[in-house]
Amino acid sequence: MSTEKEDLRTLAHLYGVQASYHDALGQYVEAGPESLLGVLKALGAPLDSFADLPEALRSRRDELAERVLEPVVVAWDGHARDIDLRLGNARGSLACHLDLEGGERRGWVLDLDSLAQTAEGVRRLVLPEALPSGYHNLRVEAGGKSYESLVIAAPSRAYGDRRSLWGVFLPLHALRTERSWGAGDFSDLETLAEWTASLGGGVVATLPLLAAFLDEPCEPSPYAPASRLFWNELYIDPRRLPEMDDCAAARRLLESPELRREIDLVRAAPLVDYQRLMAAKRRVLEELAHRFFARPSERLADYEDFVKKKTGLESYASFRAVGDRRGEPWQHWPERLREGRLAHADYDDEDRRYYLWTQWAVEQQMGAMAGEARRRGPGLYLDLPLGVHGSAFDVWRAPDLFAQGASAGAPPDALFTGGQEWGFPPIQPERQRERGYDYLIDSLRHHMEHSGVLRIDHVMQLHRLFWVPPGMTATEGVYVTYPAEEHYAVLSLESHRHQVTVVGENLGTVPPEVNESMARHDVLGMYVVQYELHPESQGLREPPACSVASLNTHDMPTFRAFWEARDIAIMEDLGFFDAERARTEKQRRDALRGIVASGLPWDSERSDEATYDAVLRRCLEYLAASPARIVLVNLEDLWRELEPQNVPGTHSERPNWRRKARLSFEEFSRRPEVVAALQRVDELRRGR
Repeated sequence: MSTEKEDLRTLAHLYGVQASYHDALGQYVEAGPESLLGVLKALGAPLDSFADLPEALRSRRDELAERVLEPVVVAWDGHARDIDLRLGNARGSLACHLDLEGGERRGWVLDLDSLAQTAEGVRRLVLPEALPSGYHNLRVEAGGKSYESLVIAAPSRAYGDRRSLWGVFLPLHALRTERSWGAGDFSDLETLAEWTASLGGGVVATLPLLAAFLDEPCEPSPYAPASRLFWNELYIDPRRLPEMDDCAAARRLLESPELRREIDLVRAAPLVDYQRLMAAKRRVLEELAHRFFARPSERLADYEDFVKKKTGLESYASFRAVGDRRGEPWQHWPERLREGRLAHADYDDEDRRYYLWTQWAVEQQMGAMAGEARRRGPGLYLDLPLGVHGSAFDVWRAPDLFAQGASAGAPPDALFTGGQEWGFPPIQPERQRERGYDYLIDSLRHHMEHSGVLRIDHVMQLHRLFWVPPGMTATEGVYVTYPAEEHYAVLSLESHRHQVTVVGENLGTVPPEVNESMARHDVLGMYVVQYELHPESQGLREPPACSVASLNTHDMPTFRAFWEARDIAIMEDLGFFDAERARTEKQRRDALRGIVASGLPWDSERSDEATYDAVLRRCLEYLAASPARIVLVNLEDLWRELEPQNVPGTHSERPNWRRKARLSFEEFSRRPEVVAALQRVDELRRGR
């Protein structure tokens, strides 16, 4: 007779929940019973307590046994050889129908006895012909019943630009020009891309540019967007919109002393004031939108075509308009609204049209800017975040797709001994398959339409994700597995369709199978110098060819702060390190500095700045001369910035996502040391 513990572990396995894992230190961790129960409930298992385990186990086994055909099948390079049919002892004929994405229909009939039997009651169907790349629908009929599956026919290797490329990184909110309003915009990004291209660089990387909640409460983190399907209108440059020439009201507003004072204040502030800036910019955008709808121009047809083709846009605009009126997260709305049943009386139509029009305006500006950057190639390096804000439009629109109540996160490690809880609901893996990966496809297409390189945040999500059950802490979380090959198939197919190089953020503790899969499917990994330095090493490991190489990332200290161990002091001040841990880390950092600086010509008169500059130059040259596919240079490192853009594990304690670059574009673009460093990177890249 099975025990309660055995039933629980078996049920967890049948739902793809890992009952144990090895942590960052290699130690074996076994999930607690309450944790497993909590995650199973979040996954939709029919149980409320341990007493329900036997019935839930029977139900799950019956459900899987009745799944004649998996909802998704992958056909690598057009060949699907492992389509299992759970037909039991059925006899007779099997009718197969394959509707290709392009409209072609194929059909054939087989004798069930002709199919190989891989297990009791399981027969294997092999498609007779290679399939073109695309999303196809397979339907099989046997015994008077019909079963369907999505067949993803994808190249086994993602699209990849094989040139030795380099580029720069700077968050758009931090980019400042003489004409900025208090944060960068698409015109500023265009200016940066043109300057980078003039030096030979083909890539400009920034943080996610997605829609955000910038009123009350304000969430500036680009990794907690209001949607992964729409852009942030904060980055529009109103002065370059065609409507500005024909809208006297908007021009008067821009020239008014009141708005000029407001813009001057947000421009002069040391940190980005998102709420104040968005409020000021929205006043201008609303005037332009009002003018557009009051006197339609020849651009109206383009606008209507965009609204018609952009999946979910009208629903998004209505959602945001209701939010504007109610001033509260959608979870607090009345039941009818929570369930997505909105009426015209629930929002102001002006607000709804504002969100429709600004998404089109973003598309106009971003599309033109990104297209030109891509022509110089490959162009923008965009970032697809792992999740969305808990009150995001995406969760409201597809509540069954997200495990609401649970939170994605990370298990305890040497730095975050209590683990991490990121606060956004993880995606339900089975529901995602049943929906044919529509949300993932839409999210990828939204980004790939304008990027030449796309970074997938926390690429481990393609394989497994750490779930923190409702009401529990991150120390009690467990891993839920995801169908990795299906994820890679979607990534590969979309990357080829848009000719976009895919990068997976594979930093930290990464299971071996993740890097193996990335290499097999030509998804670039990340090589970061700060992660590669070890006191016991004799030098840096050479960046592999299938990587994006850099000195740091937005979640790490700048290279100058790393060099001076400023980040250790921050960790101690925040309570992440005690005095002994801080002392040990400083000793370790001293050893790392010795490794990096070894071999530099010794000069007792050299200043700290000169030493840093020499080390920085050596590291950048090392990366530039390496086989890495792309080398990214954090521009702030070139002027010895000390403050990080983000300190993981903090929120209000640090000015995360709000710090402006210390130098404006006009200042750093004319600095000889900045230009010389990038010219040297270009020279070494071209020499490969």
